[in-house]
Amino acid sequence: MPDGRLPRARVVEAHFEEAADGPALRLTVADPVRPVDVVRLEGSRARVDAPVEAGGSLSVRLPLLTDRWGATGLALPSGAYRVYLEGEVPTSRLHVDTELPGRFTHPLFHAELRAEGGGLVLSVSPPLADDERGARNQRRLEREYRRSTPTPEDAVFLESFYGQSASDNPLGIARTLRRMRPDVARYWSVVDGSVAIPEGDIRLIEGSREWWRVRGAARVLIVNDWLRKRYRKRPHQHVLQTWHGTMLKRLGLDRPNVGLRTRIAVKRESARWDALLAQNAYSARIFRSAYAFTRGTWDEGYPRNDRLISGADADGIRRAVGIPDGARVVLYAPTWRDDRTEMVDYLDLTSFARELGPDHVLLVRGHSRTLRYGRDLEADGLIDVTSYPNVADLLEVADVLVTDYSSVMFDFSATGRPVVFFTPDLAHYSSDLRGFYFDLLAEAPGPVVRTREELLDAIRDAETARARYRQQAMRWRERFTPLDDGDAGRRVVQRMIDAGWL
Repeated sequence: MPDGRLPRARVVEAHFEEAADGPALRLTVADPVRPVDVVRLEGSRARVDAPVEAGGSLSVRLPLLTDRWGATGLALPSGAYRVYLEGEVPTSRLHVDTELPGRFTHPLFHAELRAEGGGLVLSVSPPLADDERGARNQRRLEREYRRSTPTPEDAVFLESFYGQSASDNPLGIARTLRRMRPDVARYWSVVDGSVAIPEGDIRLIEGSREWWRVRGAARVLIVNDWLRKRYRKRPHQHVLQTWHGTMLKRLGLDRPNVGLRTRIAVKRESARWDALLAQNAYSARIFRSAYAFTRGTWDEGYPRNDRLISGADADGIRRAVGIPDGARVVLYAPTWRDDRTEMVDYLDLTSFARELGPDHVLLVRGHSRTLRYGRDLEADGLIDVTSYPNVADLLEVADVLVTDYSSVMFDFSATGRPVVFFTPDLAHYSSDLRGFYFDLLAEAPGPVVRTREELLDAIRDAETARARYRQQAMRWRERFTPLDDGDAGRRVVQRMIDAGWL
């Protein structure tokens, strides 16, 4: 964002305030060189705008709770937010001419204001108590957790993508638990107060004393990724590992050049699981080798797709995402790369959205592993949905899916709508990075393209291509999604009940 290199305006008042409509940061700025219309807090994945109030001085109230993707009253995602003055010449150059307030504490976040880099920065962090914050306190809490003998609680501990969202298969199971076993408490492990959780469920901030307690007390833990080394299983506990997708790319011990330390870590982790949920028989076979898993797999389909199959939520999802009425929705959802942290972009997505035309909207969905890196994209005809919590919702509203090697290729096939595979690095990915379990070129249920021009043509021709690939798509669904029938959540919960877990 340009600074204009004008003399700096002065911040003459700064304080946090709590009011009936929620917490806020109050700023008063003197001597702005140019007219200012809006004051903005801007981070990598969120921003807050506040109009300038009428009067002699430039005074604004910046709300510190936000509404995101249809959820209300959430904290800003943890991170740094710079203050910008928006007008003819936007600037973040501010001279702090007042004493800054101390740390502000709220049930969903902590906030601190500091002068930095010639401006003003708001730091937002999880709402941990003083004796919970920092590595030393966490080591102490972990020691207490390991030594404790918790009283078993009729509860489930749910975690999705290491607490970055309340989503995926754990969400599908939680929804079913609410219906079938409302007496069982549902706790969500989340990284901070920006993560929306279902109504009636309980938020646990990772690292809090209560998080450590429930991790040891809950009778059932339902996770879609590793529990990590901090977990110690108790005799009363059962762990359901739901994982987060059928695999094209090699996984775990099946990856090339797996070292001894990784092998030990994989086997130690999988030994904690009592059952492993598989979307299909193909995945079940791979899990047994990739994770050296010798206990039972539950081949029941994916609960995350129950609502995708029904399509009942499509209108509400379109509104929450901000999709214009009548627009054709193209969802671009690449997977992550082992050799980079940020989302891949072989397309120049902002210009690609323009080339699709005004009757299209391009949803851009980075992988959960790239969420903390980079910034949201902004362009006409493009909506960055990397931070949208539940990818199944996005599949529900997509008219065309564009992916590369992501497991969404399997879930989306259950809709019968067209998919295009954009794979400019196919040789590198399949040979040098991961390797595949099968030949994508031979079995793909849609066109596999390498260039931007081929991709544009494939999107425009998607309905015609769907007819050409009808037989391959049918074989694909029979192999990978025969159990995604809208009832997977019920089957999984019933198995937990029948096994005596609940």
